[in-house]
Amino acid sequence: MTPLPARCTPPGRPGAPARRLLADPAGSRLASVCRVRRFSLLAGEPRGHALVPTGTGRSRPLLSVLVPLSCAFVNLKPGVGKTTSAVWLAHALHESGMTPLLVDGDPAASALRWSELAGGFPFPVIALPVGDVHRRVNDFLGDRQAVVLDAPQLEDHPRITRSIMRYAGEWIVPVTPAPIELDRMAPIRGEMADVQSLRAEPARSAVLLNRTNRPDATRTGPDADAREALTEQGFEVLRTQIARLDLYAQSFGNPVQAKGSAYMDFAEELIKRQDEA
Repeated sequence: MTPLPARCTPPGRPGAPARRLLADPAGSRLASVCRVRRFSLLAGEPRGHALVPTGTGRSRPLLSVLVPLSCAFVNLKPGVGKTTSAVWLAHALHESGMTPLLVDGDPAASALRWSELAGGFPFPVIALPVGDVHRRVNDFLGDRQAVVLDAPQLEDHPRITRSIMRYAGEWIVPVTPAPIELDRMAPIRGEMADVQSLRAEPARSAVLLNRTNRPDATRTGPDADAREALTEQGFEVLRTQIARLDLYAQSFGNPVQAKGSAYMDFAEELIKRQDEA
């Protein structure tokens, strides 16, 4: 099958030759991520090339295995921080030693535009705003160890978002601790149930509290109330939360340095969840 052409920015500045960054996971906390199970491709679960450690301390390619980490940011509405979170997470994974691929599934192509304005990201960014993303992503994987997918809002682009959800092993729902955002979670739960029925293996899902009042989880206040309300609705809420900071809000179009940010903790938490799965 001939893949649909996709816009792509290679690592580095626009127009520069693509570089393949192969991180050695041996000896790092990421090594365990490469212990993966084989799955069917019936529901579009990602299968491709991953790096596994060898006894010599070097990495070798392992063919036809589940990509160690595939994560999609989804929500019913726009403006909840999906693109910001996807870009920052991809940088955090890169700075952790992994080799990510960032897939921009939004027709607005905000992540792709960000990479262009920033002079390129240190990993590939591809635009795939199509309704069969789950069949096409593997054409661009190569030796990538992680795939981060930025999905458009479900209410306007359901076909694209559902396809992205068929591909990703982890669904992350960014939610701000506000009553109107919490009220929108019921329809999202229904969408998740519908897509799960299309998959050969169920995806994991969790809520990322975004634009919180405090950087760390607290026992009282709006952040804690939102966490409690979401838990009562049956959602798993990630330990990491992203504070409302200009560092993130004003970062569009600029180079990203994730070291020292909450997104490094977020990446580590996702890696641990994948390993435990």
